[in-house]
Amino acid sequence: MEQTVHPFSELFAQLGLPDDEASIRAFIAEHGPLPADMRLEEAPFWSDAQAQLLREERIEDADWIVVIDQLNVAMHATPEQ
Repeated sequence: MEQTVHPFSELFAQLGLPDDEASIRAFIAEHGPLPADMRLEEAPFWSDAQAQLLREERIEDADWIVVIDQLNVAMHATPEQ
């Protein structure tokens, strides 16, 4: 079975966040970078439901994992990266 690859904006919509490019960039700039030892779903700015979604999708290695991994990299990157 082929995995579905979701656009970055769909993950933000799934999380109940504004999903336009400017809002996504602003979210990452406002909340990043996360400490290297912090898992994405452990970040303090997520609601319980958002953290649960991220955690469950990672554990299940669901079709959202590719875009969650992209968000994880973006949230841990320092501005120079």
